[in-house]
Amino acid sequence: MRKFSAHAREISRTLLPVLALAVPVPAAAANDLVLGVCEGTFGGAAPAELVDKYHPLAEHLGKALKTHIVVSPVCSFPRLESGIAEQRFDFVMARPADYTARAIRDHGYRYVAQVTPDVSCVYLVPRDSPLKSLADAKGMRISLPEKTSYMGQLCVAGLRDAGVSAGGNAQFVKEQPVVMYQLQQKNVDVGGVSSHAKAVSKEALEKAGLRELGRSAPQPYFPVIASKKVPPAQVETVRKELLRLSETPEGRALLGRMGLNGYVVGNEEKMVQLLAWLEKK
Repeated sequence: MRKFSAHAREISRTLLPVLALAVPVPAAAANDLVLGVCEGTFGGAAPAELVDKYHPLAEHLGKALKTHIVVSPVCSFPRLESGIAEQRFDFVMARPADYTARAIRDHGYRYVAQVTPDVSCVYLVPRDSPLKSLADAKGMRISLPEKTSYMGQLCVAGLRDAGVSAGGNAQFVKEQPVVMYQLQQKNVDVGGVSSHAKAVSKEALEKAGLRELGRSAPQPYFPVIASKKVPPAQVETVRKELLRLSETPEGRALLGRMGLNGYVVGNEEKMVQLLAWLEKK
């Protein structure tokens, strides 16, 4: 069993009863900043794990800002949504980027940076499938990630762009490995998984007896946004620190702890366009 740091254990003892009641996690002091972190439906991490995982980043950014940043683990979409709407989070890192896009559009949050690379839905078929393009999937049995998840939405939108409806022929599952299993057992004709999944590497597909049929348009992944309450100078400082992480051994180690490659900027317009693409009929 993984051992958490003393910091995470202490936070866990304090926050778990609170989270169980779905009460917002307060900052430790009035002048502290709060970093809300949500890994989405496929994360599955407990609150203590999220605190342990992202506390080093909060500490690093806090030093740059000369203040204390508290990690607020967010394990449900309703809490993420209400925390954003009520400006309870000074900064937000959320893997379901549609929530951060709505925070920018509807609640005055500002784009800071995002994880690289972007993410797509990768559509897979058995190696011997007769399908040659995504458009050929019309009427086929399709397995996709959970419909309310970010990846599920990307998969549905990508099919729509190819002229394929994810209506009656699609089934939605909670775990992406289930999609892979259904494909290998040929219980479905097409399956959608994240481009960030190890299962889509050339070696993994070869071993599983699968091949790639197509991909949805790439979209922002795990963005960082800032509340309108945060001064522009602090937003810029955080942006610079995130970009610098991949430039030093210490920064790369910190990124590795979170399972991330690095940060990029310049995709704010893409964040704004994301919702229109997802909601297009």
